[in-house]
Amino acid sequence: MCREFKSPPRYQLDKKNMRNINLKNKKVFVAGHTGLVGKSLCKRLEKENCKILTCTKKKIDLRNFTKTNNWLKSKKPDYIFICAARVGGILENSLYPADFIYDNLSIATNLIHLSYKHRIKKVLYLGSSCIYPKFSKQPIKEDSLLTGSLEPTNEWYAIAKIAGLKLCKAYSVQHKCNFISAMPTNLYGPGDNFDVNSGHVLPGLIHKIFDALKNKKKTITIWGTGKPKREFLFVDDLADALVFLMKKYNKSDHINIGSNQEVTIKNLAKIISKVANFKGKFIFDKKKPDGTPRKFINSKKINKLGWKSKTNLLDGIKLTYKWYLKNKDK
Repeated sequence: MCREFKSPPRYQLDKKNMRNINLKNKKVFVAGHTGLVGKSLCKRLEKENCKILTCTKKKIDLRNFTKTNNWLKSKKPDYIFICAARVGGILENSLYPADFIYDNLSIATNLIHLSYKHRIKKVLYLGSSCIYPKFSKQPIKEDSLLTGSLEPTNEWYAIAKIAGLKLCKAYSVQHKCNFISAMPTNLYGPGDNFDVNSGHVLPGLIHKIFDALKNKKKTITIWGTGKPKREFLFVDDLADALVFLMKKYNKSDHINIGSNQEVTIKNLAKIISKVANFKGKFIFDKKKPDGTPRKFINSKKINKLGWKSKTNLLDGIKLTYKWYLKNKDK
């Protein structure tokens, strides 16, 4: 005979303390602490004097429901940042669509449902600006979600991320959980994935330009026309924004996080060349896909709450390139 599943009682939110959460001495779980965002977030959380909880993929595969459930039951975190995800550039998304949608759906469903089950005080789920339609009106507002078709080269990742933020909202609506979602623009910074096949455009260009300098190449080939425009956010700025939202934002609707700095891929390559002192030329392979023509998100919502990015693109690239030179062999 099948047992009837009994849901935990509804959350009793402490509305007095929702607006200004104090993380001091609280147990804060950063899911995905070894990734670009996770590393920066852990560094930022050290300033909050909280107890940072982490687990490696070797120890706990977050795609595994039972192991994740047992770990959360044992550790009893107060707050959770869900930064864990399978990420990659256009090539990887195209080659492994099943892996991208399965892995990211599994991580989201496990952590969000189990956060409800274990009565976690608050959860922040990290999405991505690729959730928005390919031809969204610019700058992209939060309500642009599901108003058009996605960019085909990363739709599998995007669909999983959309499901994650909708899960957060569903649990907030039905069970009154304080589960929020944040949508950052394109990220970069120390600790990024600089592989030209699996990484994103900015770290990929850093790798290509360094390789050209090392091997005395006079030309570098870049996918597409170089005309698409992108907004880039330094990862330490994102980490600061995530802590800010965990403390102050409590609505079930997702919120954008951007830098308000936009650049074409061609000009991005020129900026990196200037930082690296590369004097060669760029060849744009127009047979390769450009991806979304423009992706510039509207960050007015978080700006009105009192948060703005601090790092300009040139300074952020200088810091990233410096880190890459020191750690490229690793």
